[in-house]
Amino acid sequence: MISKIKKGDKVVVINGKDRKKTGIVLKREQAYVTIEGINLRKKCVKRDPQNNVEGGFKDINAPIHISNVAYYDENAKKPVKIGIKVLSNGEKKRYNKSTNQEVD
Repeated sequence: MISKIKKGDKVVVINGKDRKKTGIVLKREQAYVTIEGINLRKKCVKRDPQNNVEGGFKDINAPIHISNVAYYDENAKKPVKIGIKVLSNGEKKRYNKSTNQEVD
């Protein structure tokens, strides 16, 4: 199965507290994506001297639902819709719906 948003894509948040911020997708799980530097949460980490882990608060990237992000086009400098087309040999490719150019 091919997905419209993949790991490594540059996306923009279109809804929520981090609206209009852009970032790179770090991880994709089902209908959620984790984006670098967006939707940060504080996590309390307990000190562990055996593993040389310092205690304190750590910022972690929380996942965002995929419906709240859109693919960011570097050339147009705006969010765009992504479609999937099937080539004559049966291979599936992602493409930008506004310019009709392949994304990958």
